[in-house]
Amino acid sequence: MRKVHVIHENDAWVDPLRAQFARLGTPFEELFLDRGLLDLTRPPPEGVFYNRMSASSHTRGHRYAPEYAAAVLEWLARHGRTVVNGRRALALEVSKVAQYQALARFGVRTPDTIAVIGPEHIAEAAERLGFPVILKHNRAGKGLGVKLVLGAEGLAQHLADPSVEQPVDGIWLVQRYIRAPQPFITRVEFVGGRFLYAVRVDTSQGFELCPADQCVAEAGAACPAVAPGARFEVVEGFESPLVARYEAFLAANEIGVAGIEFIVDADGVAYTYDVNTNTNYNPEAEARAGRSGMGAIARHLDDLLHATRHDAPCPAIAAE
Repeated sequence: MRKVHVIHENDAWVDPLRAQFARLGTPFEELFLDRGLLDLTRPPPEGVFYNRMSASSHTRGHRYAPEYAAAVLEWLARHGRTVVNGRRALALEVSKVAQYQALARFGVRTPDTIAVIGPEHIAEAAERLGFPVILKHNRAGKGLGVKLVLGAEGLAQHLADPSVEQPVDGIWLVQRYIRAPQPFITRVEFVGGRFLYAVRVDTSQGFELCPADQCVAEAGAACPAVAPGARFEVVEGFESPLVARYEAFLAANEIGVAGIEFIVDADGVAYTYDVNTNTNYNPEAEARAGRSGMGAIARHLDDLLHATRHDAPCPAIAAE
């Protein structure tokens, strides 16, 4: 039987998608990629493959899951399987440097950024940009490793702290701080390469902005005063010239599902700083707005499964 095959490394993040598949009656199977065997002498199964590999996999003990996924995606491409969020999507998921260079080709402004290999060079990068700066990991997810640094003394103290987590790929990003008049960012969601909805995210409690149920529960455990879901609000009637640019960027990079985040400074200039090809949705915010991101993804994958059922062999990466 042809199925939808979901590539991932985090069971909790797939729960809402399982429920939507069950509602639609979509046959599916999961490829949990952490470690194991990939037999290159055999062809992959038939069906549609959806890549949900996350840049933050190493924080769950799955250090080489993205590399494993990259090998699987090469295997699928060779055999012409239909893939949503294929090789290019994974490359962008695990590198903000790659994201920023790709976004620039579509006239999307990103914060001034210097990539640093070796923490001994961070101070020089910060001086070049001028304080305050944001430190972050090139490969992260959920806002992990993000630190606002106001001056040289604070930077020295931060770098001297032995508990500071090092970037898993060795690349630090030093980024000009964008001062917003209000403490929120906007995340724009896309399914099938098309705009779905935008959500406003309150950043007053910090930079770990994963909207999934599991992430909100973890944040609530650390800070009980934060009501689950209160940080996320779907924006009704959202319009922005960025949407068309984002859609062109997604099409050019063969990305079907993504959440793209931007912040607006006091002069009204928007800066895009993150592309999430393994996107999650906040259930409380969606319930209030009557929307379902996972429902849209499930329908998209189900449509692709039926569309390719009797077709000739598919292209290596399905156009979204």
